[in-house]
Amino acid sequence: MTTRFSYSTSKCERGSEEKSWNTDVWITEGLQQKCLVRNRGTHTDKMSVNGVRDHEKVLTLDTMNPQVKCVEYAVRGPIVQRAVQIEKELKTGIKKPFTEVIKANIGDCQAMGQRPITFFRQVLALCSYPDLFEDSKFPEDAKARALRILQACGGGSLGAYSASQGIEMIRQDVAQYIERRDEGTKCDPENIYLSTGASNAIVTMLKLLVSGEGACRTGVMISIPQYPLYSAALAELGAVQISYYLDEDHCWSLNVNELRRALQEAKSHCSPRALCIINPGNPTGQVQSRQCIEDVIRFAAEEKLFLMADEVYQDNVYADGCKFHSFKKVLFEMGPRYSEKVELASFHSTSKCYMGECGFRGGYMEVVNLDPDVKAQLTKLVSVRLCPPVPGQALLDVVVNPPQPHEPSYSTFIKERSDTLSALAEKANMTQEILNQIPGIQCNPVQGAMYTFPRIHLPPKAIQEAKEKAEAPDMFYCMKLLEETGICLVPGSGFGQREGSYHFRSF
Repeated sequence: MTTRFSYSTSKCERGSEEKSWNTDVWITEGLQQKCLVRNRGTHTDKMSVNGVRDHEKVLTLDTMNPQVKCVEYAVRGPIVQRAVQIEKELKTGIKKPFTEVIKANIGDCQAMGQRPITFFRQVLALCSYPDLFEDSKFPEDAKARALRILQACGGGSLGAYSASQGIEMIRQDVAQYIERRDEGTKCDPENIYLSTGASNAIVTMLKLLVSGEGACRTGVMISIPQYPLYSAALAELGAVQISYYLDEDHCWSLNVNELRRALQEAKSHCSPRALCIINPGNPTGQVQSRQCIEDVIRFAAEEKLFLMADEVYQDNVYADGCKFHSFKKVLFEMGPRYSEKVELASFHSTSKCYMGECGFRGGYMEVVNLDPDVKAQLTKLVSVRLCPPVPGQALLDVVVNPPQPHEPSYSTFIKERSDTLSALAEKANMTQEILNQIPGIQCNPVQGAMYTFPRIHLPPKAIQEAKEKAEAPDMFYCMKLLEETGICLVPGSGFGQREGSYHFRSF
């Protein structure tokens, strides 16, 4: 059957061109459906019904989402791409001043040789291949954990979808973990959302927060230096980034007066709505004191800001006198004036700490004081992606519910956990000591997390050459370092820094 439609358009504007068209379109239905376009007039090029010439791509840099072009993510940026090219060149026999590329650009512990925790992998293996339950090499507590997880999965299989918010049993285990961590502060499993790592949950929460246009557009306060996920997500969502600076001269501490300065300056061009905190800090490695956290909570309450607490490095605290305090615990210990008022989302992940299980993409978010109607919208939003990876959920469950003293895997688990954290602490201390011995480099003590963010003092000629190449000076430095030594770092300009200062992040 053939159906004929006729239409005409008087003008088609492409740049400065205006053309007249009279077009007939025949749509033929059959085994092979064809659309034949006949153009009448003097023009020989063809125009499809959506206004795109037949020889042009529908999706181009001019037609794509402009917000995506604003996104930058230095951790996997140009230097890392060049590092991959160099690795390929080495494999083909091209001679370099080095034999391998050392990737210190990203916190991927197992890629750098850290061994996974035995118990975690035993449980995951059993969950993935239940025939292994017959294998006597697996301890009984690992089998018990795996069986419990499988019984909570659809069809008893790790390959089935879960509820969009995550497996209910695992959310209950996460809630109990938070209560133990926070010394009895209550946690409702209904406030727990399992996620694809912490990153996915952070972006989801930012999606809920961003609204408005022009001077009413949502502003989100983020630390400088910051983890580039935040600036990238805000650029993609078209939100306004409100930068507050950490104090490098005082071990990257957070000062509430700086928060006030940044907030007041931002109010003229956006509507500040959220405050993001990374504790322990990435890329700066500082650990916030309890007093600092209290000050931040008071500030958020006074200014009616939604608090987002990125706490994925909570087990990575090394410096004497430093201790991790969760925002949730401090909030509730400050009493009802704050605990019933301040809206908080906190995040954790299986990718960091002593686990280092980046590839499994396990994590969770806890929300506190979220409006019930907004919470319903959050649940709807996460349901669009069906569910977080179920193997990642299983891993998260054994992280928050590890072997207990009476179980056969306990001693091995404790030794592996302690050895890993001790090794990370030793490397952090050794790294800062060595960096401070190098002329032109100044590194603050690493109190926690997994990174150093040293300041580099570049000679004027290097800065000038970088500017001539239209590169940030620390980008220029890091690229030179990669080409000459094979060491892959991330320039401080990718994380943000004070004007005139230069840094790099090293893992």
